[in-house]
Parts: sequence; C-alpha cells; structure tokens
Amino acid sequence: MNILIGHTVHLSIQIDPVLSILVVLSIGIVLISIIFKLLRQPYVIAYILVGILMGPHGFRFVIDEVLISDMGSFGLVLLLFFVGMEISLPKLLANWRISLIGTIVQIMVSVGVVGLVGYYLNWPINRIVVIGFVISLSSSAIVFNYLENQNLIHSKVGQNVIGILLIQDILVVPMLIIINYVSGARPDTLEMIKQIIGGCLILGITLWVLTKKKIHLPFAERIRKDHEIQVFIAFTFCFGFSLLTAFLSLSSALGAFVAGVIVSSAKETNWVKTSLHSFRIVFVALFFVSVGMLIDLVFLMENLSTILLLVLSVLFTNTLINSLIVRFLGETWRDSFYTGALLAQIGEFSFILGATAFITELISEYSYQLIISVISLTLIISPLWIFLMRKIVKQST
Repeated sequence: MNILIGHTVHLSIQIDPVLSILVVLSIGIVLISIIFKLLRQPYVIAYILVGILMGPHGFRFVIDEVLISDMGSFGLVLLLFFVGMEISLPKLLANWRISLIGTIVQIMVSVGVVGLVGYYLNWPINRIVVIGFVISLSSSAIVFNYLENQNLIHSKVGQNVIGILLIQDILVVPMLIIINYVSGARPDTLEMIKQIIGGCLILGITLWVLTKKKIHLPFAERIRKDHEIQVFIAFTFCFGFSLLTAFLSLSSALGAFVAGVIVSSAKETNWVKTSLHSFRIVFVALFFVSVGMLIDLVFLMENLSTILLLVLSVLFTNTLINSLIVRFLGETWRDSFYTGALLAQIGEFSFILGATAFITELISEYSYQLIISVISLTLIISPLWIFLMRKIVKQST
C-alpha cells in the first residue's frame, strides 16, 4: 500500500448545468404552484410565471433558453400522444365538416380581418399574411390540458375543438410555405415531396385504423408483465412516430397524435398511459416554462398599452370568428360560444411562424417581439378567459 504524506489531493467536482437548471426550476414550480393551488388557479399560469421570473429576462437563474425549449417540445409531443390515446377516431372523422371547413374558413376570415386593419394602416401584404396566420392558430397545449382537466375530451365540444386543432397543426406546413413564397424564397422541391409522402402516410394509417376493429401489437401479452420494457416501448411509439413525421417535414406533434391513435386501438396496451404519465407532467410543465422565458419584461412594460390592446382584440376576435363559424356549421349557440372561447388564444406554432417571418426579414425585430409578447399573454390569460366565457354561457342558458 502506498501512503502519500505531505500532499493534499484536491477533488474537482463539476456540477452538471442541466441538473442545476432542473433543480432550480423544480423549486420555483413547487413554490409558485403552492400559491396558485391556494388561489385555485391553473398550474399552467404558474409554469409560465416561473419561466418569466427565472428566465433570461427575469432574475436570470436560467439563461439556457434553447435547452428548456427543447425539453418543452417533448412535453407537447407527449401531450398530443395522450390525446391520440383518448379520442375516438370514427367520432372525430364524423365531424369532419367542423374540423376541415371550419378551420379553413376561420384562417381565411382571420387573414381578412387583419387585411382590413392593414388597409387603413398601410401594411404591406406580406405583414398582413404573417399576422393573419399567427392569430389564426390556437394552442394545442393549453386547450388539450384544459379538456383533460375538465374531462371534456369525449364531449361534443371537446371532439370539435380537437378536430379543429389537428387541422390547424396540419395547415402549419402550407402556412410556412406561403410565408417563404411571399418573402421571395423558393420552396425546396425535396421538402415538398417529403411532405406529400408524409400526408399520404398519415392518411393511409388513418384508413387502416378505421378499417381494423381491433389492432394487435406483437408480444403485447408478454410486454404487459414487464414494467421496465413498457416504458421504453411507449417512448419508442411516441417519439418514433414524431421523428418520422418531423423527417417528412410535418409536425412532430402530429406524429405523436397518430401514434396515440394506434396505441389506443390496441386494447391490450392500457399500460402505456401509466408508463408515460409522469414524464408528460414534467415535460409539459417545461414547455410552459419555455414560453415564459420568451417574454421580455422590459419590452413588455415599454409597450404595455399596445400589447394589452392587441391581446384583448385577439381574444375577442378569435372567440367571435370561431363561434360564428361553428354555429353556422350546425352547433348550438352555447356550444359554439364555448368552442370559440376555447380557441381564442394564439397557439405555440405561431412562435414558429413569427420566427420564420423574422428570419426571412418579412417583419422587423419590433414586430417579432410584439408577436412573442401577444402570443405569450394570450396563453397566460386563456384559462381565465375560458372560465369567464363558460360562466357567461351558463348564465345565458
């Protein structure tokens, strides 16, 4: 045995930055969520507030926005996967008029309303198109979370809203193509071919699930007895389909939804939901934290009156447009108004549209910051807005 005398051995222990970030965010989420629990407010707002306070525009406890955003994207994927497991595909497709026609008309009307405003403000056509697209998309994360908490996924309103949100997710792709067109950029032929293949693949899977009364996954009985392997197989299903649709230049969240539909059709896979539930809670929370980190408090305070006016205008306009369209397509005024309130906020995919427009120089940095602030505030206010509209609907019936 060698004995070292007179020498001091220094052990250098490096703290993993990812670990420290997760610990800091977890502490913040616990503390603020306790307060929100006492106030009977939804946790979603608490998560966004944690992002604002601890992010690069707040106290700067966490400055790695990209890391949190990447983690948050997992949350959106898991959320869509769980929704796919919950919904009834035949029932969803039976309501295709509201989902398809309603969504297309809603986007056209949104662009038209922005066009009227832009006409009086002398906006160029490219800005009108970008802003029209941005306000026409609703938040899958906020709405799906709300529907689950209120046990409304299987309700008529829930099915209508889910159908509209899924069509919106699909239409993000042509929106991005149009934004590139108006910016003067030529579309990539290979990417368009991949998108066509992806669309055909999703359509084929949908038809396959519809024609099969029950799907049997290989080795399902053996897997049911092994909890550890269940987790990894569930992950493979969820993120494997997400990766496939992302590779085909479609929404990764859409791929997760398709995977959820397949899993729900296989009756022996009830264990999947239990295996991934905890992961979903963590990553969905991180998604909303990443939204909060985008909010620049200095910019927000300097332009508070403009931003609040735009937020209220968006909430009123989106509620009105969606309510009238759904009512015109045959739903009751009560369900139509409730649907409009659920879809009133601006969605997370609008961040992508805004970023694309900024990168292609269709909009200025001021306009981009304005878009980020308005989207984020509509997400924060959305739970309260839905609650108020629901109270009004109940009192009027």
